[in-house]
Amino acid sequence: MNLRRIYKQGGLILLCLAAASAYFDWKKLPLSILIGGLLGLANLKGLAWGLRDFAASRPTGRVIFLSIVRFFVLGLILFILALLQLINFIGILIGFTVVFVLILKEGLRTAREYSGKGTGDEVQQSIDSPDAKNSTFADRGEGLNNYGRRE
Repeated sequence: MNLRRIYKQGGLILLCLAAASAYFDWKKLPLSILIGGLLGLANLKGLAWGLRDFAASRPTGRVIFLSIVRFFVLGLILFILALLQLINFIGILIGFTVVFVLILKEGLRTAREYSGKGTGDEVQQSIDSPDAKNSTFADRGEGLNNYGRRE
């Protein structure tokens, strides 16, 4: 997944939405859209960092602890901004939603690229094919019925 593309598109879309929302009567909407989007992008950056460490080795307590801290800080920032009445929750929701949709779009694009290349799960055989029957529990002589249960 290309995170730079998400950051660039997210920044552009958020700025356009904030500029367009300035024409509405809600005072805090443009700033809230920007804050929601920036928090969403920062959360994505933290998630990517945590998953990179998670994929490199077994999950350690440090990775899990930092993920919990990230969510706590995100909630604390939202709580403080709401307490000071600096944000509009609809704007925050719009900002988060823009980032979420961009992540989904980029994930689908990446999945489509990998499926076109044939990489990933390349096992595409029928359940009834001779290869499938020979490569499962039948090789080991374990008596399983059609439902995968022992007879």
